[in-house]
Amino acid sequence: MQKNQNLLSCQIIHRLRGRIRIKSKALKFISQSLKVEIEKQLLQVKYIKTAEITLITGTILIYFEDISLSDQNLISLLQNTLNAHIIEICSNEKKFSNSKYVIERKLQEESPREIIQKIVATGSLLAYNIFKSKNSIALTGLRKFFNYNTLSTIGLAMPVIKNGFMSLVKNKRPNADTLSSTAIISSILLGKEGTALTIMMLEEIAELLTVYTMKKTRGAIKDMLSVGENFVWKEISEDNVIRVPIEEIQKNDIIVVQTGEKISVDGKILKGEALIDQSSITGEYMPVKKAIGENVFAGTIIKNGNISILAEKVGDDRTVSRIIKLVEDANSNKADIQNYADTFSAQLIPLNFILAGIVYTATKNIPKAMSMLVIDYSCGIRLSTAVAFSAAINTAAKNGVLVKGSNFIEELAKAETVIFDKTGTITEGKPKVQSIEVFSDISENEMIALAAAAEEQSSHPLAIAIMNEIKDRGLEIPKHGKLKTIVSRGVETKVGKGKTASLIRVGSKKFMLENDINLNLSYDTERGVISRGEIGIYVSKDSELIGIIGVSDPPRENIKKAINRLRNHGVDDIVLLTGDLRQQAETIASRMSLDRYESELLPEDKAKNILKFQSTGSNVIMIGDGVNDAPALSYANVGVALGSTRTDIAMEAADITITQDDPLLVPGVIGLSKKTVKTIKENFAMVIGLNTFALVLGATGILPPIYASVLHNSTTIFVVGNSLKLLKYDLNSK
Repeated sequence: MQKNQNLLSCQIIHRLRGRIRIKSKALKFISQSLKVEIEKQLLQVKYIKTAEITLITGTILIYFEDISLSDQNLISLLQNTLNAHIIEICSNEKKFSNSKYVIERKLQEESPREIIQKIVATGSLLAYNIFKSKNSIALTGLRKFFNYNTLSTIGLAMPVIKNGFMSLVKNKRPNADTLSSTAIISSILLGKEGTALTIMMLEEIAELLTVYTMKKTRGAIKDMLSVGENFVWKEISEDNVIRVPIEEIQKNDIIVVQTGEKISVDGKILKGEALIDQSSITGEYMPVKKAIGENVFAGTIIKNGNISILAEKVGDDRTVSRIIKLVEDANSNKADIQNYADTFSAQLIPLNFILAGIVYTATKNIPKAMSMLVIDYSCGIRLSTAVAFSAAINTAAKNGVLVKGSNFIEELAKAETVIFDKTGTITEGKPKVQSIEVFSDISENEMIALAAAAEEQSSHPLAIAIMNEIKDRGLEIPKHGKLKTIVSRGVETKVGKGKTASLIRVGSKKFMLENDINLNLSYDTERGVISRGEIGIYVSKDSELIGIIGVSDPPRENIKKAINRLRNHGVDDIVLLTGDLRQQAETIASRMSLDRYESELLPEDKAKNILKFQSTGSNVIMIGDGVNDAPALSYANVGVALGSTRTDIAMEAADITITQDDPLLVPGVIGLSKKTVKTIKENFAMVIGLNTFALVLGATGILPPIYASVLHNSTTIFVVGNSLKLLKYDLNSK
């Protein structure tokens, strides 16, 4: 969905006591039924007397009783009401935007093989024409048109002719194919099939390069979005399981998944139970136990166990097809520069016909007039953007970065403010033991082993950090009794037997104080733990404090280097927004040299902060985990999900998904976006310069139509070739 902050922006037209008229772009894109619904919702507000929307002007007139209401109160009320229908409003706006552009053939519907076949057929017929022109007598009358050569030329040109005609009928305006088909038909009428075939073949070569780029992009995205195994075990009966390709699995089939395998469907567990790594959905690195009746998702991995799953979503209902279509949907996700190119090129097409008419009127020379039709800006300008963005999306996909549309590439290039979430984005999201302080006469290893005895059966991330430390040190956990968990405080257990057994408590400072544990020895250590942004885990033995374990979530590898590279790309405001405590946020912000931070935020608070930045004119990029930060990702100009988030939920939340745990890809894709915009500007200059030169030569008669076509189509090939350089762009370059 396109960003809605501009769509929902409001302007007060006039205001009197108890009356206000507000203008909003969104009001122009609501249906009659939605108009009635919105008016009805507003009338339910106790202080509103009447509300009347005018669709043509995109305004609403509101009469209200409470004269103490501020303008912002009324605007916020309207925006909140419209926001509830934003999907329908955005959809209507897209339909309107689509109607402004000419109908062009969808090149992605043709394969490179089909276009190569057309080039071979056109080239063969062109070679025949060259040979025939030297060894034949000119045909006259109807035989001039009804012969194998002419009919074959018309047959090969039919897709172009048909699309050019349909644009005139449906859109009431010409497109690039209208110009080409006019030049082709004119050449045929003049008996110059060779000229027509030359025009066609050069255009087909340009199309081949474009389609090749699009095909590579689709392939790269498919490879990246693979969310399961190529083959799965399908249950035929209680005692019969067969291995089949994933494509053959239908809804309501039963598949069997075992330890170490990736789940390939969304569904419900019918039999068994398993420990499943769902980090691709929830961002939690700890595996979750799933049993009969619970839902599982494609892309998650079974760490331990065997289950039978009733398939509920398979094939195209999952991620791949929907996302590929979204990437290719040029009208839904076009960049501003691409919309400008399409609009500009569409406006220039009638100019060619006008120039052709002027040249013919002045010279009465049909070949000179035809040169005006053969040379057009439209094709080159359109491909200047389309191929460049397609190549950029392809390069990103090959590096594990999914970009949903070309508009987000342009937005990245304009980035001024980058906002990071903390947990799982700047940090790994996996707490680790960073410091250990012992207050007794036991060793460090003995103290942490006693702590592990109490935490052994806990699934809390801090407990996992202690258990991982035990594994890293190769220590043995002492035998212990049953564990007792005190919610939001800690855990306790007895270590040893009989009268020599000791009561071990592990938990928060409050847990210790509630059990009368003396903390006098820990004050200096506590201050050190806090200053480092660590979480202090207190460990006691009977009534004595024996140690403090400092645990923190360490920064991702290369995150500092990534932030430095962002600054090199012109990002001058890097902000941390997190739900963590102030001290932890301050520590990370200081270590990463961030410009500022906000802590202890709820998801909606992050979204409000982003709107605040945007209100000052900043172009905001939000980098989060793609799920927990969904509101913030949605409100940002570009939402980037960093990490292994390959599921439907993450794809919906973010505009760009980086499937690798490599923060250097963030500045990498921003660098790619800047290179893409620079390439497009180079293409514009090339197309306008060379085609203007060709038009002048064609109008003066210096350049015959066939050479005008060669020059024009060579320009198109040049810009496509220039755009294809983006396929070689290195995202790891500084």
